[in-house]
Amino acid sequence: MPADPLWYKDAIIYELHVKTFFDSNQNGYGDFPGLTQKLDYLQDLGINCIWLLPFYKTPLKDDGYDISDFYEVSPEYGTMRDFQDFVNEAHRRDIKVLIELVLNHTSDQHPWFLESRFSKTSKKRDFYVWTDDPKKFKDVRIIFSDTEQSNWTHDPVSGQYYWHRFFSHQPDLNYDNPEVQKAMMEILTFWLNTGVDGFRLDAVPYLFEREGTSCENLPETHAYLKKLRAELDRLYKDKIFMAEANQWPADVRPYFGSGDECHMAFHFPLMPRIFMAIRKEDNTPITEIMQRTPVIPESCQWALFLRNHDELTLEMVTQEERDYMHREYAADPKARLNLGIRRRLAPLMNNGRRQMELLNSLLFSLPGTPVIYYGDEIGMGDNIHLGDRNGVRTPMQWNGNPNAGFSEVSAEKLYAPVISDPLYGYQAINVEAQSMTQSSFLHWTKRMIRVRKNFKAFGRGSIEFLEHKNPKILAYIRAYENETLLIVNNLSRYAQAVELDMKKYNGREPVELWGNTKFPKIGELPYLLTLGPHSFYWFRLSKV
Repeated sequence: MPADPLWYKDAIIYELHVKTFFDSNQNGYGDFPGLTQKLDYLQDLGINCIWLLPFYKTPLKDDGYDISDFYEVSPEYGTMRDFQDFVNEAHRRDIKVLIELVLNHTSDQHPWFLESRFSKTSKKRDFYVWTDDPKKFKDVRIIFSDTEQSNWTHDPVSGQYYWHRFFSHQPDLNYDNPEVQKAMMEILTFWLNTGVDGFRLDAVPYLFEREGTSCENLPETHAYLKKLRAELDRLYKDKIFMAEANQWPADVRPYFGSGDECHMAFHFPLMPRIFMAIRKEDNTPITEIMQRTPVIPESCQWALFLRNHDELTLEMVTQEERDYMHREYAADPKARLNLGIRRRLAPLMNNGRRQMELLNSLLFSLPGTPVIYYGDEIGMGDNIHLGDRNGVRTPMQWNGNPNAGFSEVSAEKLYAPVISDPLYGYQAINVEAQSMTQSSFLHWTKRMIRVRKNFKAFGRGSIEFLEHKNPKILAYIRAYENETLLIVNNLSRYAQAVELDMKKYNGREPVELWGNTKFPKIGELPYLLTLGPHSFYWFRLSKV
């Protein structure tokens, strides 16, 4: 049977870093053979797509986003053969594989940059953006404002300044050079030929620079992405692009083009507002940002997430909202980074099981494809005392053995220490223990994934928010073809009642999806539901 070209609409994506998952050769780093050994676990969890963080050759100054060779696997993680075996084994289990295409920059150790620095007459000189005048592009914001003073860095070797939107060890590529465009196209083709199913396009808004602009979301960027997409479609019919564009929804909309640019894009502004809504016990942050979310082409899809490998970013909120989030979720200044909060899901919720379940109800039932961050399915903790964003990138906790069953080396050789505090430590939180306990968060997550996969409306359906008088309740209809689902979420820490105007579904019978429980039929009168603290209902509205 041919693959569905819209497979990504029904996907459950699991994000992981190879180095964090399982160390098979005892060098302190997770690796591809180790990850391949754990594919049965991921298949049992129910996910059907893995998104890998960068695994290319790198000096590891930015956890692999500083690439020194786009064609090589970093030796800590294994070989190209190991990577190929992993892709083949994933596909054998009907699991798709997405990898990173880091378009915007390279490492300053990349041979292109080394050649560019040492010779102004080299062909590679024009692979990067050089100037004598560091006041150029003065209207451009500094993204890592807590570590970088400028987007220009002086290079003593060449005597000029080079441009970078991220760390100074990550010089930006010059996309005005056709040779750069061609080189990145060749990298795309190389990895497509390994059998991967698509790419997360890292930091795509920043590819081109133009004086007098913010150097973000420029028309030239969209023109190049369309060229990349045309090449992807020419070679394959069922591979995808997922855009990382941390922008307002109206600014992200052009990254879909008319269905001829990216297939998917992350909905960054929704994520912090989910956290705001649960703390304020008010549906307004979610309904407002969803109203501001433009319609996207039929073949396109939002990617939704609660947490990922970066800080919980607060770029796309107002200053007042940022202050509120810092007060509520990052009282300890160590938990703050750049404009965000470097915490995992469980610590953000103070390990509150009901809140974690409710947030997952939103993640899995709002329009889009859910992305689970590795370890969140067991409620892993973090370590805010590790530098940068490393506190949310600690080894996966498999069991209560030393090093959490991640590796057998002595603890000091691990790429990062395992979590060992009393609440989130690996003795308390691990896969083995939760696999043996039917009431565990791991089993609960498996059920949620199973229920979601039974209904196409979650990934493909329309959404209609229901108006009512209780702002602590967020209720909506998801509909697709002959499926009509009613989702009701209680954002409050107290029990709530809500009366929903459902008369257009008069005569239908709500059937709760988790227990297949029939509720009273809908009539002309408002439909009354009561919900416990931080609880939710998923119903299908059955025609009797």
